[in-house]
Amino acid sequence: MQLREVVAKYRELAGGYGPPVALSQFGLGREETERLFSILDEDYQISRFLHLSHQQGEAYQINGFAYTHVSLDAEIESIL
Repeated sequence: MQLREVVAKYRELAGGYGPPVALSQFGLGREETERLFSILDEDYQISRFLHLSHQQGEAYQINGFAYTHVSLDAEIESIL
């Protein structure tokens, strides 16, 4: 999944930018979810606009930390 696809899926699930969305809602397998969001989190240009959090729900290991949700800032549009 490319960044543009991640953003589109996030906006579809969240109804816009800002609200946290469960990582499980992206419809990817565990390994793919962990790999994809680890890559996005490691990229400085992307991670400025991507916020991972641990709330109630299924946790994924992203760069060694357990996260359940992601939120995106609207400014991510500037790098698409």
